[in-house]
Amino acid sequence: MAYEELSKQIFDNVGGDTNIDTAWHCATRLRFILKDESKANTEAIEALDGVVTVVQAGGQYQVVIGNNVGEVYDALVALDPRLGSVDEESAPTEKKKLTAKGAFDSFIGFISGSFTPFLGAMAGAGILKGLLSLFVVLHWMTPNTGAYQVWYAAADGIFYFLPIILAFTSARQLKVNQFVTVSIAMALVYPTMVALTSSHNQINFFGIPIVATTYTSTVIPILLVVFLQKYLEPLFNKLWHESVRNILTPLCVLMILVPLTFIVVGPISTAISNALAGLVLMLYKNVRIISGLVLGGFWEVFVIFGVHWAFVPVMMNNLTKWGYDPLVPILLPAVLAQAGAAFAVFLKTKDEKMKGLAGSNTITSIFGITEPTVYGITLKMKKPFYCAAIAGGIGGAIVAASGVHANSVGLVSVLTIPTFISKGFGISLIGDVLAFILATVFTIMWGGINDSKQPAVAASTAGVKSESKNQVSSTPQSRAETILSPLTGQVISLKDVKDEVFSSGAMGAGIAIEPTEGVVVAPADGTIQMVFPTGHAVGLLTDNGAEILIHIGMDTVQLDGKGFEILVKKDEHVKAGQILVKFDIQTIKDAGLQITTPIVITNSKNYDEVNVMAKGEVKQKDLLLDLE
Repeated sequence: MAYEELSKQIFDNVGGDTNIDTAWHCATRLRFILKDESKANTEAIEALDGVVTVVQAGGQYQVVIGNNVGEVYDALVALDPRLGSVDEESAPTEKKKLTAKGAFDSFIGFISGSFTPFLGAMAGAGILKGLLSLFVVLHWMTPNTGAYQVWYAAADGIFYFLPIILAFTSARQLKVNQFVTVSIAMALVYPTMVALTSSHNQINFFGIPIVATTYTSTVIPILLVVFLQKYLEPLFNKLWHESVRNILTPLCVLMILVPLTFIVVGPISTAISNALAGLVLMLYKNVRIISGLVLGGFWEVFVIFGVHWAFVPVMMNNLTKWGYDPLVPILLPAVLAQAGAAFAVFLKTKDEKMKGLAGSNTITSIFGITEPTVYGITLKMKKPFYCAAIAGGIGGAIVAASGVHANSVGLVSVLTIPTFISKGFGISLIGDVLAFILATVFTIMWGGINDSKQPAVAASTAGVKSESKNQVSSTPQSRAETILSPLTGQVISLKDVKDEVFSSGAMGAGIAIEPTEGVVVAPADGTIQMVFPTGHAVGLLTDNGAEILIHIGMDTVQLDGKGFEILVKKDEHVKAGQILVKFDIQTIKDAGLQITTPIVITNSKNYDEVNVMAKGEVKQKDLLLDLE
């Protein structure tokens, strides 16, 4: 499916521009802040080719795409440029009732939206920083060489000037003037001010003393500043006439907030930073193993609910206060444990689709992208997720006990291991490897994997998803039966269908028909498991356990129901030959779309043979497939 088409369908189904407050993306997900999540058609979004799943957590409506999320987001911005450049005009007018949960959800959404845009750059810089540490330890390089200094500037620059980057992204989240916020951040790291605060020279602002505080590499001060700007900026916008507002409002905000930050916000943020760092240090020193056990065991749970972003400011604060962070290494076992569970599924399952999915997701999890593994494999199968959580907890406890720490913060993966070079490094590696091995062993032994025929789970690392995702049968066994033709038309081989998902057999075995009449009938007695609101696809679970997907035409979902008439509803029991959908062939052709209709047995792995019994012309209720 083209990214433009997928983004259009997601855009429409989340409620369009009238319901989208803001949107951004991380490594695998489109993240929306919606004015009313109840207006989003979650079922329709989850059914789209290219969507792995939908997660509603942390005040966000998250559409999991996979590795192609960037392209989908770019297409989304093309539909609504406001999402790529948030300004005052796009601020939501709807006021939401403030509750403790709502406030926490908003906080999580604000933090994640502020950090995710540059997380990749920060992760890359962090890895480079770790590699430089490794080069020095191995005596390949010394800090005095030009190459080291150039690369260190590349690695440390984003951390040193972090307030500036964070100013831009956080201002975008709160919909204030981003360039004014960036100007404030630049003032905080201005060389003259850095020199004054570093030397602890006493300066004052009209007699008011300024406390010496270092703002480079900080997180909390600029986040507090943007909250103040959120309330101050509208006041001046109302005060000044629109003819001078674009100049005088920034002038007033800069004149007030820059000195206010040095005088008040700085000391407050310092106190908060010291409190957070002290709390982490206390827990790390006194209950280190328990902290490792909890973080290692529950980190992926935090990720699922989106609350893991609350830890990012703490980690960055640790880095600022101490020059290192003890939390990041503890999280690596949780990530590797998910990879281990996926690897176990790869080793044990005989389902070729699941084996391929698990194999590819093992690799992506090792490199820090666990969402496809969690949503596509471990969490869906449940027991592998529990096994990974236990293994991650054990590994996390070992890493915590080692006392190792990271000298940078970024995406947790095997690539961050060089950043952990410190006292206890060797023991921490044992915890990492053990987490992977234990997750693999636990999942093989107790993961509940059926090593004969495991129903395929419709998700992939690339985010391509079968439309039969929600059709996994609750019937434990499928019996042999015959399937009748739901259409009148010309039979063609499934491999000749001009759609890779169907022609590759990824959706299952079956046949396709080029219809000559626009009527679809039930191919067997069964229950309607799924019928798309657009009418372009119907899923049927037969009384004997066969899962049948009838997809009318190619890309016909974009017709948005035009030319389709749905005559059944979900969970309705139907008889063979009963009319399910009527459609207008000419409407489909006039839209430039193909009318080729695949009829696929999505649980064909449950059968030894799926035999095609028809050739050439076929009529409704003629014998089409024989399942053995």
